[in-house]
Amino acid sequence: MRVAFGVKAHSGWAALVVVGYNDDRLALAERRRLELVDLKDASWAKQPYHAAEGLPTREARQLVERGLAAAHRHAVREMRDALTRVERDGHTIDGCAVLVGTPMPDWSVEEILAVHFRMHKAEGVLFRDALARAANECRQRVVEIPEKELQEYARRALGTNAGTLARQIAALGKTAGPPWGKDQKDAALAAMIALGRV
Repeated sequence: MRVAFGVKAHSGWAALVVVGYNDDRLALAERRRLELVDLKDASWAKQPYHAAEGLPTREARQLVERGLAAAHRHAVREMRDALTRVERDGHTIDGCAVLVGTPMPDWSVEEILAVHFRMHKAEGVLFRDALARAANECRQRVVEIPEKELQEYARRALGTNAGTLARQIAALGKTAGPPWGKDQKDAALAAMIALGRV
């Protein structure tokens, strides 16, 4: 099948759903959880800005930089592994859709640590950015989709109504089995957008 990836990031992990069309029917090629931090580092790596709060400036910056580098490293590894599995199964990968939030101002680490809500925003962007960069590094076409506008974006991009899309996603979930929650549904819809067809 010609397939596309859809990913929805969280702090330290992401939901990956890979879909394609088999005889004009939406089909699941893969679904899994991508781990974006090491278990041994999870206490700080999931939220490096929070972990850096209160540290001296130099140490705070170093910890955040370690967290950013680790997220990127893990995202590349997980993306490469997923691409290898899907290609080994005989599928052709057409792109990767990443659900993103609103862009973040170009704040320094110090500016982020100075205001608590900025830390939350920076950590919300961290793993999404790591996944998009990893897909680019793996030479995949990246489609960034604003998460808050996913339904409307899908309706416009695919030229169909929300009810039709919901039925297709629900049918896919029945064949996939659990877990098939909001993360998987959103990632699947994002992948459909990357494929560019209903």
